[in-house]
Amino acid sequence: MHHYPLFVDLHQKTCLVVGLGGVGARKVATLAEFGAGAIRIVDAAKPEGEAAKLLELPGVSFMQRPFEPNDLDGAFLVFACTSNPAVNQHIADLCKERGLLCNVIDCPGAGSFTVPATLTQGDLTVAISTGGHSPALSRRIRQDLERYFGGRYAHFLTLMGRLRPLVLALNDATEDNTRLFRSLVASRLIDALEQGDGPLAREELMSYLPVTLHDKITECLDGLV
Repeated sequence: MHHYPLFVDLHQKTCLVVGLGGVGARKVATLAEFGAGAIRIVDAAKPEGEAAKLLELPGVSFMQRPFEPNDLDGAFLVFACTSNPAVNQHIADLCKERGLLCNVIDCPGAGSFTVPATLTQGDLTVAISTGGHSPALSRRIRQDLERYFGGRYAHFLTLMGRLRPLVLALNDATEDNTRLFRSLVASRLIDALEQGDGPLAREELMSYLPVTLHDKITECLDGLV
């Protein structure tokens, strides 16, 4: 079965992680990294070592006890990460009844979503999924992409984050803006930023941007070259 790819804004969302073993700890760390509003953790065992440090993260709360159905109240995403397959299946079944999105670590098909391997560089995020059949292959592909991309696109995306609202504020036709953005992507700008070549980056921007934005180029390139 093919899953629908989706990037989710977790700001002000509550996520529930049941089980704080190795996999559960990684889920918590990733949720925190991507700005989950609140992360509730349930585990009967007291966390130790690196797992215990996760409890100090902003928005994280911990309940040391077995899972209870009302733990699902208010949850946006649920992660069943216990070492007990029956408990994980029970959580998945309850989530299905409530219409909640659930990830089950030991049986991806039992849940409603899987977590892809991701490559993140600045504002660029690339997600790789094998449909739950081989997480190891997903990680291998991510490593291959890391070697291929290097840090090539991170600065370009930062620049586009600065330029895009300036361009849109000119209220030009949508097709003109589309043509401009595509031209910038196809230009030598990405190479210039990767190489730290300020003169070339300025030359490319002067060539493609409307004259009314030329006085913004230095500001937009600040810290990038």
